[in-house]
Amino acid sequence: MNSRPPATPDDAEVDAAEAARMVSAGRASLLDVREPDEWTAGHAPQARHVPLGSLRPDTQPPGQPTITVCRSGRRSAAVAARLRAAGLTAYNLTGGMRAWAAAGLPVVTDAGEPGTVA
Repeated sequence: MNSRPPATPDDAEVDAAEAARMVSAGRASLLDVREPDEWTAGHAPQARHVPLGSLRPDTQPPGQPTITVCRSGRRSAAVAARLRAAGLTAYNLTGGMRAWAAAGLPVVTDAGEPGTVA
């Protein structure tokens, strides 16, 4: 994938490697919308957790793009669309945490131990 994030809502997906680059460079934040038990099993170290049922677009930090993630990318795609509809810049992580882990990117528990994708 190229080094620039997608420019339009019609192309608002990033793969795991691009998401990791964007987050590491401070160009985006990573928002995990999975349920608490999924988060507890393992998550990306840089992610912040807001379960899908608790998410309110008006409480999301403005100004920086958000990359949404769930287990497979389906729930997070809907969240990214909601955030874009609210006027925020949001991308979905294609394939979700499964793709993140498959790309060899870290998955950790809150204690910093190796985690799993549940």
